Amino acid sequence: MITSSDAPSASLPPHRKVHVDLGERAYDVVIGRRLLKSLPLLLRASQVRGPYAVINDRVLVFEAGDIEVSLPDVFRSSVPSGEPSKSLEQYGGLLRRLAQQKIPRTGTVIALGGGVIGDLAGYVAATYLRGINFVQLPTTLLAMVDSSVGGKTGVNLPEGKNLVGAFHQPKLVVVDLDTLKTLPAREFSAGMAEIIKAGAIRDKALFERVTTAVKPGDQDLDVIVETCVAIKARIVENDEFETKGERALLNFGHTLGHAIEKATSYNTYLHGEAISLGMRAAAWLSVWEAGLPEADAKLLETVLAANGLPLVLKPGIGRNAILAALGNDKKVAVDGKNRWVLLKSLGEATSNWELSTDLVEKAVDLLYTT
Repeated sequence: MITSSDAPSASLPPHRKVHVDLGERAYDVVIGRRLLKSLPLLLRASQVRGPYAVINDRVLVFEAGDIEVSLPDVFRSSVPSGEPSKSLEQYGGLLRRLAQQKIPRTGTVIALGGGVIGDLAGYVAATYLRGINFVQLPTTLLAMVDSSVGGKTGVNLPEGKNLVGAFHQPKLVVVDLDTLKTLPAREFSAGMAEIIKAGAIRDKALFERVTTAVKPGDQDLDVIVETCVAIKARIVENDEFETKGERALLNFGHTLGHAIEKATSYNTYLHGEAISLGMRAAAWLSVWEAGLPEADAKLLETVLAANGLPLVLKPGIGRNAILAALGNDKKVAVDGKNRWVLLKSLGEATSNWELSTDLVEKAVDLLYTT
């Protein structure tokens, strides 16, 4: 169920809300502006208690002091930005800090930052004392529309991305769009990759909206974010633990995107940029195998480029490294083969496609050309 409000509710600023209905694990995603200042009220309404352990990105460039001032019993731990922080070393260190601070089972971990922080802090919350409460305060567009919703948490291994993790749903997600004001343009574009993906797999009207580049100051940004969150929420409700095949639809562009990230040691592309490349390849695989019209694949390329996302690999990235990384993706099936998400049309995706090695190599080769 999606509910929206244009008027303040119980002292909250105007906001929109998506309810993720998972029974006893249900929670709300609250979307608006000036919401961080209302965090104590939101936590009380969701019955989330302290003491609170805030895990945040060390290079946050907006003032989040209201959180420290407003919440009692807070201890904060900063983590370096970037994918390398999703490591067993950082994870272990944070667990020890919670233990040293004697955070009890009734305490709450709060993730303040982008997707890396959310994944890492969520896994800490999932495993500390066998699981404590968790709240997401995403500060990047990508985290707002994707990683903060759905309960996937985890860290990386040298052998691959997200190979260690757990499903651990948050108790609350607060999306304060004001935190995007100082987000670098490149980071905003990276978040647009997940919005474009959501439209491509499930909502043609959303896809048509983003054919015109989205900007942080757009008046309908809250509606765009709400729509994306609702798409993911409905899929998660139907397939929380990715056992029925529906949640796999969210992986459109991710099979190859993850391989590109690994092949470049996670220091060349932002996640959304790698997913953009993966979506371009997956779109043409869809043309060759699933009947997607060529015009739609070309339109997807146009939309990605219009929103500041890459279509071509940077020089020096080895083809063989990408192909080798495909074999270590966590989504590889029990038979050792990748399963791909392809589009039958814009707004309609299907999963579990097994593709020949020759065809996959053809798609990778495409990424070296304009």
